[in-house]
Amino acid sequence: MTRKLFGTDGVRGRANSHPMTAEMALRLGAAAGRYFRTDGSNGHRVVIGKDTRLSGYMIETALTAGLTSTGMNVLLLGPVPTPAVGFLTRSMRADLGIMISASHNPAADNGIKFFGPDGFKLSDEAEAEIEAIVAGQIEPARPENIGRARRIEDGRGRYQEYAKTTFPKGLSLKGLRIVVDCAHGAAYRAAPEVLWELGAEVIPVGVSPDGHNINQGCGSTDTRACVETVIAHRADLGISLDGDADRVMLIDETGTVADGDQIMALFAARWAEEGRLKDGTLVASVMSNLGLERFLQSRGLRLERAPVGDRYVVERMREGGWNLGGEQSGHIVMTDYATTGDGLIASLQFLAAMVETGKPASDLVESFERVPQLLRNVRFEAGKEPLEAPAVASVIAEAEARLNGRGRLLIRKSGTEPLIRVMAECEDEGLLAEVVEGIVAAVEAAA
Repeated sequence: MTRKLFGTDGVRGRANSHPMTAEMALRLGAAAGRYFRTDGSNGHRVVIGKDTRLSGYMIETALTAGLTSTGMNVLLLGPVPTPAVGFLTRSMRADLGIMISASHNPAADNGIKFFGPDGFKLSDEAEAEIEAIVAGQIEPARPENIGRARRIEDGRGRYQEYAKTTFPKGLSLKGLRIVVDCAHGAAYRAAPEVLWELGAEVIPVGVSPDGHNINQGCGSTDTRACVETVIAHRADLGISLDGDADRVMLIDETGTVADGDQIMALFAARWAEEGRLKDGTLVASVMSNLGLERFLQSRGLRLERAPVGDRYVVERMREGGWNLGGEQSGHIVMTDYATTGDGLIASLQFLAAMVETGKPASDLVESFERVPQLLRNVRFEAGKEPLEAPAVASVIAEAEARLNGRGRLLIRKSGTEPLIRVMAECEDEGLLAEVVEGIVAAVEAAA
């Protein structure tokens, strides 16, 4: 079955525009309820979390109406990180988990992510089946079987307590000064509180959400505020989360930013030494730097590549039985601890490495030398397909021929925004720039 509503990470779009409307959220809720409520009983439940976008109220209400109309009982968590929804779906033995968030996107966007009863995001096949139900006639529950909705006041607290258990017993963050940028998003209370409770001196940034400022000049996609605060306060570490806290970038005491590739390299090396890295394998997306692959190979470890999207990384991890994976963008997936990327828990694992080794962050954030990589995003108009244009295909073929044996080229359509992502890697930075700029120009002409 094909999917039109669902992208690489649930349903996403501009709020109050198709598909991110109240009407569609209601139908998605009803369809998901019909899909998961298979026996007609009134014992089925769904947990719903959200980030801090203004449109979250509208979508939460519409989803609740759709779900209860098909007999599902709804447990409303309020603002919590995406990984908290995965955790609480399992912990509260729910049939379904839903996170309302557009992650790192601007405040005007929003999205709906679905989790199964095991706490993992739904497969493509399950999303296609829900989408098919949306397109058809959705049968409502009988009046006596309409579901109930209630607020869960301690959902965030439950997640925070669990997050602390992932930090090694007997260790403390006492004496460490930590800047945490929550992007005015879902972790604006959870992350600072966890770090403080573990003993750190916490300097919070991006913890005043107003419904419109999520990811605005802050967070993992714009680390400047976090870097400046780390330097100004002479902090030991900066933690920069995205809007729903499933991504993280780390900043050392000098202001150097470590992306997901560097974080995964450190974890893979440490876990391998401790005998914790399953089959000596790390799973990362096709976007991860070639330098990461070389670093792993030099230690007798293996990099398994997956399509872009943390959901696909997790699927590959589960297929192979591997326990560490992620993306260059900052998704760090540790299935020993979580079912999805978790920026807070990844930060705690890095802090544990700092405490255990006694080394400053600057000695840990750069495990390998990156191969020069250039990524450009080209926005295109709705309805257009720039990559299908003959002129674009010709330029791409020429670029691949020039890079053959000297580098790597990856061009793809974003699954969450109307963007064409053009990425290349090459030791020759001059050739790298020529190749990328040539493709970008061709795509812009067709966009």
